[in-house]
Amino acid sequence: MMNAATSGVPMVHADRVSKSFGSNEVLKSISLSVPQGEVMCLVGPSGSGKSTFLRCINHLERVDAGRLSVEGVLVGYEERGDKLYELKPREAARQRRDIGMVFQRFNLFPHMTALENIIEAPIRVNKVKKEAAVAHAQELLARVGLAGKADAYPAHLSGGQQQRVAIARALAMEPKLMLFDEPTSALDPELVGEVLDVMKGLAESGMTMIVVTHEMGFAREVADQLVFMDGGVVVESGDPDQVLGNPQHERTKAFLSKVL
Repeated sequence: MMNAATSGVPMVHADRVSKSFGSNEVLKSISLSVPQGEVMCLVGPSGSGKSTFLRCINHLERVDAGRLSVEGVLVGYEERGDKLYELKPREAARQRRDIGMVFQRFNLFPHMTALENIIEAPIRVNKVKKEAAVAHAQELLARVGLAGKADAYPAHLSGGQQQRVAIARALAMEPKLMLFDEPTSALDPELVGEVLDVMKGLAESGMTMIVVTHEMGFAREVADQLVFMDGGVVVESGDPDQVLGNPQHERTKAFLSKVL
């Protein structure tokens, strides 16, 4: 049987996705595609719709128009006839299991150790046996450079360490797609590199990733596709060297002149 990777189905496909909050149209007919195993970086000014788009991919926000699919399957909705019906919360949550998300704030459980934070969802949601979950968590902690921190509580970890635990926690669910919403913007500058290094390793391992970021060096080095958003639309997208080195649109040029 052909799987999605061999059949050429993109990991994420957005077709004319729109989203409003009240009278504020945050996403205006966004169409994007992320092939399996590729990294897309979304850049642009605050309020351009990047984080909202990310949240729509795992149905933390409902789309108002258009379609979003992951590996060819509609996210948050099912089609009956020519109409879309929203999935029940439990079904939407089941879809979300395959999509890891790392937020700007680490969102770790403060009363749990690093290890406990990582094993919680696999045991509770995926019904993984504790022994197996612990072994996998220890592997993941080593992978993110925190092998000695299994028993540390979040309050005793730096921001960079907490974010790396958050990445390990997302990976513990063995997602097919990872979403990062400005994962380094809450960190002290000297801690940014350690988180970006983990993300680079993930990209090298073939993980499909969509990253909202202000780190242009990371985007240039790691992204297969760089997308500049402003005012809820995709202004420009393409190869990172091309977009950063030779932007075609005045809005892109104006933005990059401030951040590069």
